[in-house]
Formats: sequence, structure tokens, C-alpha cells
Amino acid sequence: MRIARFAGDDDPRFGVVGEEDGVPTIAVLKGDPLYAGFELTGQKVKVEDVRLLAPVIPRSKVVGIGRNFADHAAELGNDVPETPLVFLKPNTSVIGPGEPIFHPEQSSNVHFEGELAVVIGRICKDVPAADASKVIFGYTVANDVTARDLQKSDGQWARAKGFDTFCPIGPWIETNLDPADLRVTTTVNGETKQDGRTSDMVHKVPDLIAYVSSFMTLLPGDLLLTGTPAGVGRVVPGDSVSITIEGLGTLTNPVVDAS
Repeated sequence: MRIARFAGDDDPRFGVVGEEDGVPTIAVLKGDPLYAGFELTGQKVKVEDVRLLAPVIPRSKVVGIGRNFADHAAELGNDVPETPLVFLKPNTSVIGPGEPIFHPEQSSNVHFEGELAVVIGRICKDVPAADASKVIFGYTVANDVTARDLQKSDGQWARAKGFDTFCPIGPWIETNLDPADLRVTTTVNGETKQDGRTSDMVHKVPDLIAYVSSFMTLLPGDLLLTGTPAGVGRVVPGDSVSITIEGLGTLTNPVVDAS
């Protein structure tokens, strides 16, 4: 099931994405399905007639995993951590499909990072890896935008990964997906930059949930970014970044000057 958050001429709403007579359509839900369940209103709207928004705005946090693909760690001259390397992005960094990524004046080396994101479905702590699927609401596409020069100079990653607009997600949440072996590709201005598979993750999704939940409580709507394959690189104002994950769809965002 694909869950979208969208806006027309009214406040943001949620709905189930499907097709009617071959036309992409959203069946509108009553409230946020994370909290209100899947009750339909009976109303339907065409996808082309609305604006897709970030499918979830975390009330708590975005948890990132660094260097979870060996080829990405190697391209930046880093070793693969023995245990997951965890960092946080603020929920204010989250934007949706089509929204601009603001290139901050503080950085001269902003990078894209195409990633699979896990959406947490319920409050959980100390989740065994074998039970990870029980706390997952679904999956979406993410871009873990990073100011690479600030990441290096600061010695920690809060500023480099925490700017407003540095966590595009979308276009929707897929609730029925096996994350074990999905193709992840990123293009910049139509040119392929990343082409990897989730099967190459060092630490798999169930193990990541078990590890992160061993020291912090995860809440409904929290996002877990699972790492990026090799091929990351710089973007500048005027660029357009598209990330496609097999079974999920494509997330596209332009890059603009923050000033």
C-alpha cells in the first residue's frame, strides 16, 4: 500500500495511492494513518491535481547511519565501522518532493546521498532484529544531503547534515516492501551518479533497528536513513537531483541558492 501526504487548495491530507481507469489517483483517508488507521472518506483525487508533500514529518527525529556501504566508505577514505555509525538530523531538515534544497552560504561542497528510509510505526525500545518488521510502518526514498566540508571541519555531523531542507523524502510511503535487495540510483541533471543495491548494506535493516532501539526509544513517524552507496558528489544551485529506489518510485528536488 502506498501512502501519500498531499495538498490541494486545503490543508495537508493523507491518502492511498492507486489507479482508476489507468489514472494515478489518491483515495483520501480520515486523518494521519500512523495514528488514525486506514479509514477512507470516500473522496478521490487525481495525483496530477495535487501537490505531493513529505509523506511524514517526524515529530521526534531522523536517525542516520553513516558508512553503511563499504564502497561509499572507501570512496571517502574511511574504514567501515564495526558497529553502526549513528547520527541525527533535525525534523526541520525534512522537505518533500519538488521542494528546493537550499545550498547554504557556509558550505562550498554540498553532496547528495540517495538512501532507503525506514518509517517507524509505533513506540518501541530494545527491539530484537527478528521482530523489526513489527515496528516498521513502511519505507520511502530519502536524500541525506551533506555539507561535506563542514562535516570534515566540525569533527561531528550536526551542522553538516542538519541544515533546513537537507532531508528530502518521498514521494510516498510503501507499506509492503522487502528492503533486502533493492536497486538505488541517483541522477544529477539526468546523469547517473549512484547505482547500488540495498543488499550491499553492511548492517541490514533489522539489525539497524535493533541497534538504534537498544539505546534510544523510537517513536511513530521517526525516520531511519540506512546509508548510501558509492557515487556521492557535489551539487550546486541549478542542479536537479533524482533518487529512484526499486519498488518505491522517484524523489526529485532542485538545488537553489539559500541567499
